[in-house]
Amino acid sequence: MDAGNGRKAEILEADLEDYPGMYLDLNETNKGLKGVYAPYPAKEYLHGINYIASDRENYIAKTNGTRNFPWRIVAISEQDKDLLNNDIVQKLASPPRLTDYSWVKPGQVAWDWWNNWNITGVDFHAGINTDTYKYYIDFAAANKLPYIIMDEGWSDDLDLLKVKSENLNLQEIIDYGKQKNVGVILWATWYAISHQTDAAFSAYSKMGVKGFKIDFFDRDDQKVVASTYSIAKKAAEYKLMVDYHGMYKPTGLQRTYPNVIGVEGVKGLENFKWANEDQPQYTTSIPFIRMMAGPMDYTPGAMRNATQADFRPINNNPMAKGTRCNQLAEYVVFYAPLQMLSDNPTIYMREKECTDFIIQVPTTWDETVPLDGRVGEYVAVARRKGSDWFVGAMSNWDARDIILDFSFLPAGKYTAEVFKDGVNADRNATDYKKEIITISSGDKINIHLAPGGGWAARISNVQQ
Repeated sequence: MDAGNGRKAEILEADLEDYPGMYLDLNETNKGLKGVYAPYPAKEYLHGINYIASDRENYIAKTNGTRNFPWRIVAISEQDKDLLNNDIVQKLASPPRLTDYSWVKPGQVAWDWWNNWNITGVDFHAGINTDTYKYYIDFAAANKLPYIIMDEGWSDDLDLLKVKSENLNLQEIIDYGKQKNVGVILWATWYAISHQTDAAFSAYSKMGVKGFKIDFFDRDDQKVVASTYSIAKKAAEYKLMVDYHGMYKPTGLQRTYPNVIGVEGVKGLENFKWANEDQPQYTTSIPFIRMMAGPMDYTPGAMRNATQADFRPINNNPMAKGTRCNQLAEYVVFYAPLQMLSDNPTIYMREKECTDFIIQVPTTWDETVPLDGRVGEYVAVARRKGSDWFVGAMSNWDARDIILDFSFLPAGKYTAEVFKDGVNADRNATDYKKEIITISSGDKINIHLAPGGGWAARISNVQQ
């Protein structure tokens, strides 16, 4: 909400455990807000792979009245950029309940579903089969990606113990990944996991699976919220990581159970396989809003980049609105400990220069410095891992020039690998230019962002 005089107010909740999520609606006077909560589900039924509440009770929760209830937060910023580095939800969440989580390893993931398994130049039919997943593993290994995801289609959607075995040998894929130092993460529906928790986690952890991407929660009533905790706890017993997809916004669970290393709760890149909406406006809004709640699995990485005029939804070979450098910048701006490479390996190998930049970007950080931004207009952030700094900037459909202040750098001169919008990026969104420049602490650099544009840089190698 715009609070006037440049201030913004955000309403959030934290430590939402065994309680329904809060929504906001106008109150009876239409001059204020009131909380609205999903009533407790009385009956549920399957509709495809969605587990839907058909009837609701006349109460929102069964609970001990002396318990701690979720935090309600109003965060007020002096400037929009202040919203880009605020971890109040994380700090208000319950502390870790795992005594050892050294086995939890964030990292990047080669993902199959968004690109529809559309690899080319191979001698086998691409699809949900052993050869295809070995190809993804080879790509991951060659680029030092720690994981691949096997998304929807490897198993029966409602029974995880029924592997679709035709042309798919799951154990062979997992073992091949072990040889290449690449872990396998499996997709599953919330319905299947919640009904087969012990059986599925036991079976697949023994096979060597590293975690599960769990999808289609689609609710945040008390029952679903409670299940996110119980699933995370059970997964930790089997040393399995969890990526919650098809999920409400995070409320700090990743602190309580650090094996929860991904949360969607956003209209990610997948939405543009079927929708024609204002993506650059959205991606310059969510860093200030949705990302305040915690990690955001937006799944960037599209190598088919389009202007507003050229874009159209294509499920089989999807594209993204905005420039190539906009996609590169998302890896810096968007915080996701389990970060996807959403396009297919064939294209990434063809676009090696951009791929080489993407795979350098860490997925967890030691320091974040907001540089500039206005909600829904543009955003610029610097993040540090070790001695290396990464900078990402993005614009909505308005071309603009902004000044980046590099006073956050320690004293010295640095080499910066920069990717910026090409001169013709406003008419061909794939146009970009890579350059190597020298940056000194305290420099102020004017950068140009094309419509839907971006700017990304890795700053390293301090010069004596």
